[in-house]
Amino acid sequence: MAIDYQCFIEFDSNRSLQEQVREYLVNAILVGTFVPDQALPSCRKLSQQLKVSRNTVSLVYESLLDDGYLVSRPRSGYYLSDSYKKNHDESDIHISGDEENSASVAPNWHSKIKVNTHQFPRIVKPSQWSCYKYPFIYGQPYIDEFPLAHWREASRRVIADSHDHSWLCDKVDKDVALLVEQIRTRVLPQRGIHANNDEILITIGSQNGLYLLSQLLMDRNSRVGVENPGYKEAYNIFGLAGAQLHPHQVDEEGLKLNSLSPMCDCFYVTPSHQAPTGVTMSPQRRKALLDLVYRNDAILIEDDYDSNSNFELNPAPALKAQDKSGRVIYVSSFSKILAPGLRLGFIVASEELIYELRALRRLMFRHPPTRLQMEMAHFIAQGYYDSFVRRFRENTRQRWNIINEAVSQYIPYCERLAKNELSNALWLQTPDRVTSQMLVSRAAQHGVLVETGHSHFMTSIKPNRQSNDVSPLTTSKMSMSHDANRYFRLGFHSIDKDRIQPGIIELAKAFDGLT
Repeated sequence: MAIDYQCFIEFDSNRSLQEQVREYLVNAILVGTFVPDQALPSCRKLSQQLKVSRNTVSLVYESLLDDGYLVSRPRSGYYLSDSYKKNHDESDIHISGDEENSASVAPNWHSKIKVNTHQFPRIVKPSQWSCYKYPFIYGQPYIDEFPLAHWREASRRVIADSHDHSWLCDKVDKDVALLVEQIRTRVLPQRGIHANNDEILITIGSQNGLYLLSQLLMDRNSRVGVENPGYKEAYNIFGLAGAQLHPHQVDEEGLKLNSLSPMCDCFYVTPSHQAPTGVTMSPQRRKALLDLVYRNDAILIEDDYDSNSNFELNPAPALKAQDKSGRVIYVSSFSKILAPGLRLGFIVASEELIYELRALRRLMFRHPPTRLQMEMAHFIAQGYYDSFVRRFRENTRQRWNIINEAVSQYIPYCERLAKNELSNALWLQTPDRVTSQMLVSRAAQHGVLVETGHSHFMTSIKPNRQSNDVSPLTTSKMSMSHDANRYFRLGFHSIDKDRIQPGIIELAKAFDGLT
């Protein structure tokens, strides 16, 4: 007697019906829902249950037949193929065992883990940020502005050539030559940088680049000068390598050298738009920093995280453009301007260092996905990247003008360190007796999402005595500002442009209940 299967799918309107029906049936086959030697529901019956056309079900059944999941018996229907009959039998097998004995022999992971990552807390961002009416979150894109049609065309070019399947092959430690060439000739010159192909390494984003550099150049004896406030994950990465971090205050001209600066054998800076304040390092500070690096045989890591998203009409060139000795290591990414999910960046440094970084990368993950590299290479080569950058900069300039005017009009009591710099976020200070935590909580009641700034300031962390391999994130002195809890950041790319001003008005209402 045929089994009366009852099938139900809660369809997603953003996906095709055929795709979802196939996914449902494949899952049912793999978990053993269908009984061997019993016909699956007929096309007519399944289409009635799922409320889709018989043609949709028929196409799915035929595709599963072609892929070996099913066999067809004339005038009888579709059945499980022999390869998948065993799934049903195995689903009934119960593996017995003494649970108490299993627990007693389980490893004590706390004693075995040699690196305590909990001492390096991350910056917490709400996972449901898009549910806010006014999401002033930094680092997330406005999805509707992604050049999807052009990216699809670049992807099509990669897979359409029936004679070129190089994206399927293991490249060991090599990068896609076309992407390296496009970065060298089309991307770097815009920042005043001229490099050879063997001085460029592709990474999985800027953060991956920083990790590679830290593992190669830093240990317990390293002293790294960093900006305070600064990029939290850079603190964590350098701390994981065991480095001692020496904080440097940031003012309206950028990083300020201090008495600890001569002790540093490495500096990490974001000179174009300091993260998170948005300040641009002045020419005088740039010269002083480079002179110190040359004089003390130090290394400088320049994180140009928003290089091509910089929408100033005449942006200052990269520090790497001024470097004649090879002491500046340039790190950048496509993530900020295109989409964070792409995770594609690059390092520019001397050939000798790139050679060592490539070997280290090979030991970690060999190379970034070849197909992604090829898609990005075609995206640039076809001119799609340059046209997108122009549109992005103009759109960003419009957004900045809107939020700048709204902040000046509705919350003028929130001071800014970077008053005129056209950065990709606004770093603001709350009035007296108002903490950023209080503001975030009250703003959320008005549908406004803002980010606190306290996590960007350096804190001291007690050493983990159980770990012998990794030093904690250490500082030469306690430099947490007593005002650290009074800063917050407003991003303006993830929010609809028409909602920026209304969102600032709502934020002002949140302040009214606090001041």
